[in-house]
Amino acid sequence: METIKIPIKSQKTILALGAESAGNFSAYHNGRIWFSQDFQDLLDEKNFKKYSRNLQKFLKDNLLKPDVVISDFHPEFRTTELAKKLSKKYGATHLFVQHHLAHIFSSIGDWIISKNHRHQKLSPDFFGIACDGTGYGVDGKIWGGEVFKIKIKNGKLQTARIGHLENQTLIGSETAIREPARVLIAILSKFLDEEKIYEIIKKYYSQKEFDVIYRQLMQNFYCIESSGAARVFDAVSILLGFSKNERLSKHAPARALEKNSTSPYKLKPVTVFSKKEKAAVLKTAPLFKFLIKNIKKDKRRLAATAQTYVAEGLLGIAGKNHLVFFSGGMANNMIMRKFFKSRGAHVNEKIPCSDAGISFGQIIFHLLADSRNHFSARHLDRAK
Repeated sequence: METIKIPIKSQKTILALGAESAGNFSAYHNGRIWFSQDFQDLLDEKNFKKYSRNLQKFLKDNLLKPDVVISDFHPEFRTTELAKKLSKKYGATHLFVQHHLAHIFSSIGDWIISKNHRHQKLSPDFFGIACDGTGYGVDGKIWGGEVFKIKIKNGKLQTARIGHLENQTLIGSETAIREPARVLIAILSKFLDEEKIYEIIKKYYSQKEFDVIYRQLMQNFYCIESSGAARVFDAVSILLGFSKNERLSKHAPARALEKNSTSPYKLKPVTVFSKKEKAAVLKTAPLFKFLIKNIKKDKRRLAATAQTYVAEGLLGIAGKNHLVFFSGGMANNMIMRKFFKSRGAHVNEKIPCSDAGISFGQIIFHLLADSRNHFSARHLDRAK
């Protein structure tokens, strides 16, 4: 277990159980955060048992009795179920932190413990951007390309989702993650007819298979919506021929896209405002229109264009001259990482930006949200 000093004082002992795809837990007590190893995917029974054993041993060895147990917002995660059991066992309060807020607050915590904050003041309004594949949203949809406005005012933390990537349909739900051509079909259906779509993806499906998938999309049968950045990159990767219609490992198509990127073409992001959601939406269909129109050009430049388009568009929602925190699995993407850092955003350095940093972010979120803790924005400027 790694131990990290944090300049935030709380009387509570806090236990955070993280997410699920990269199992890890953190605990706060008396100005310190213990940060565990990554136990990998907790859907694997061996990993989950190892995670649980280490968690129980850690609490016992350090004589810690949590007052608060935090889990992801997803109701079906194994860590959520475990949090319910532990909160009952210790008589602790069980709290939830939305997945992408935890990502963003892992970056804020990373910034607090780094030297960067000594040279940069925290403005009254600051912003967080989280990009990954899948995270359960408060509206029941799958999030993954999110922009939040954050305030710490008079000791109170306020967060608001002010923007996100355009929702795209995952035909067959999780099947679309395993077969990214399904995501591509859904996106292309927004501006191409059925025949033209099939001409583009016929190498992956027979006519009969395509007809079934397309009909499923039209009937919205067993389909879910996702704003996930990784899903967009999966679709770009398969369109440009850098990956096959399969998912050999997590974020594999997106990594293939990054690997095969050079310098981007110029493409201005298209953003609209949704009155219903009261949020800005970065449209990704125009990106695919551009890619289709220029498909015979340098595909490596087209690959870079897609990643830059998403990064530039989301940062544009946050606006200029603000402190921005960028995190999530896609913050490991060097094109996006370099883009955000070149614009002055903070990207995780010590704490993982992937799901392995979620539990740390959950702790930081609660510490800053609890007005009883000895903390305010000015402490960031003074912390050593």
